[in-house]
Amino acid sequence: MDRRITTPLTEEKVKELKAGDSVLISGIIYTARDAAHKRLVELLDKGEKLPVNVENSIIYYVGPTPAKPGQPIGSAGPTTSYRMDSYAPRLLEIGLKGMIGKGLRSKEVVESMKKNKAVYFAAIGGAAALMGKSIKSAEIVAYEDLGSEAIRRLEVEDLPVVVVIDSEGNNLYEMGQKEYLNSVK
Repeated sequence: MDRRITTPLTEEKVKELKAGDSVLISGIIYTARDAAHKRLVELLDKGEKLPVNVENSIIYYVGPTPAKPGQPIGSAGPTTSYRMDSYAPRLLEIGLKGMIGKGLRSKEVVESMKKNKAVYFAAIGGAAALMGKSIKSAEIVAYEDLGSEAIRRLEVEDLPVVVVIDSEGNNLYEMGQKEYLNSVK
């Protein structure tokens, strides 16, 4: 059964999500990859204001392709998440509650997620066109010079994701591996 959530992603909503949950996200989310994350953290280091408010927000690690005529965005498949691991804890500290990507996260990110009550979702790699169909509007809101890596404000409807790491640190990748190994004994 899919769980449906609508942004903003509050701490109360985060606590209800468990590793393995299938989730459909609707509302406003942001895109950012490593180049944008680096700039955001540099602003924080200088004590400056960010171009977007990440509090109770979700960042989707994606560099979408250009939109086809009549479409808000092109293909929008997830980027490998570890590329943001050196930056993610800083954003989690200021209220980021959700991240969408693919692949493993570092121990530091998982510990920061537990401390700051956040969740990591996996999007389906290889299904970029499907992911793009859930995006109803896309607008560049910062760092236009980064091209596909610019920060975009997306309005999404029923964006399909899976909770991989919940706010308690339960990790679907580890749980699935243990379950499999136990089943073959």
